[in-house]
Amino acid sequence: MKLKSSRYTLRLLTLTISATASSGPVLAEGFFDDTQANLKLRNFYMNRNFVDNGPAKAVPGPTKHGEADEWTQSFILDVRSGFTPGPIGFGVDALGLYSIKLDGGRGTYGTQLLPTHDGNKPADDFGRLAVAGKLKISQTELKVGEWMPVLPIVRADDGRSLPQTLEGAQITSKDITDVTLYAGQFTGNSQRNDASMERLSLNTAGTVVHGKNTITADHFNFAGAEYTFNDKRTMVGAWYGQLEDIYQQRYVQLVHSQPIGNVTVGANLGYFIGDEDGAALAGGQNNRTFSGLFSVKTGASVFYLGLQRVSGEAAWQRIAGTSGATLANDSYNWSYEGEKERSWQLRHDYDFAGWGVPGLTMMNRFIKGTNVHTATVDDGEDRGRESELAYVIQSGTFKSLAVRWRNSTLRRNYGTNSSFDENRLIIQYPLSIL
Repeated sequence: MKLKSSRYTLRLLTLTISATASSGPVLAEGFFDDTQANLKLRNFYMNRNFVDNGPAKAVPGPTKHGEADEWTQSFILDVRSGFTPGPIGFGVDALGLYSIKLDGGRGTYGTQLLPTHDGNKPADDFGRLAVAGKLKISQTELKVGEWMPVLPIVRADDGRSLPQTLEGAQITSKDITDVTLYAGQFTGNSQRNDASMERLSLNTAGTVVHGKNTITADHFNFAGAEYTFNDKRTMVGAWYGQLEDIYQQRYVQLVHSQPIGNVTVGANLGYFIGDEDGAALAGGQNNRTFSGLFSVKTGASVFYLGLQRVSGEAAWQRIAGTSGATLANDSYNWSYEGEKERSWQLRHDYDFAGWGVPGLTMMNRFIKGTNVHTATVDDGEDRGRESELAYVIQSGTFKSLAVRWRNSTLRRNYGTNSSFDENRLIIQYPLSIL
């Protein structure tokens, strides 16, 4: 287990504590009174059965046992302080992350619930301490350190035992009414199954390019703006991201929700323009990606149609390990983001509160992708079917305890270890400490 925080975080943390301590009880009250601390207990079981290995006809899966199977118990402590009063407010946020292996061995690794070492042996435990200092002037906040960013062009992945974190600095300003401005830089990446802090890299750069096996960057620079109007039913956004010497990316977004009688229709539209940057260490990155997720909510049901199209000479770009949730057709197992890929989705969500069972929900979706281009195929296809049945306890001692069962299949006619059936059982219990 490795615990690490950035030198920049420690400097700001030192300033924060010094300012709070030297200011007496008044400032200390502002710092501590608004502090929130929550402990999330996450029990995660995952089984993936590989069903085909293409022409090789060998036993599929990385272990050659035909499956990946692991089980963990995780503890996620999220502490967020208030700000000291005055023209400049100081504060600290911290994430304490720790996960223990309950089951899983060398022969069934590969779920990414745990890191592996010593010949792909899953770790018995792993964890990390992520600390970020923050200061606030009016409605503008500077954050320096390590945390889980959730931005359209860089989303930390929280789909396994522990969440991904990134290290860097970010400014967020809400001083202009209905406008939010963002700018910052990330310099390190601790992925969801890794206790260490590593350099940044491209999600799809897994092959040798320019004689290098690992293509990394020192910085990811970004800026963005979002404007909300129409009684907060409409939002437009514009973003820029640059993974130095690998890719640069521009993104525009429109999100709208419109009630029409007893029905609410919605649309989330986005368009990415990507190109190589600087030395182009990962080769050409010319890319255009359209994403559109349309919804109709009526009664206890929500129906979705997802449309997605990738064009250009490269797949959609993102930092290694980050979530593809900005895309319409991102799912538990696949984002349908391959070079030149076209995909569509049909989805239905149902809330059983309409049947008098509040807290019980179900989701079913089907996604189909075609025209995938890789180094070996130019007409690849993939398709996925996913279901989730979830129940959240509504009252009593175990209020907010959530149980989720996710059952899915993924089929691809290209690559190896690319088709499987999967089950995930996730039990999560949030405890409020402060």
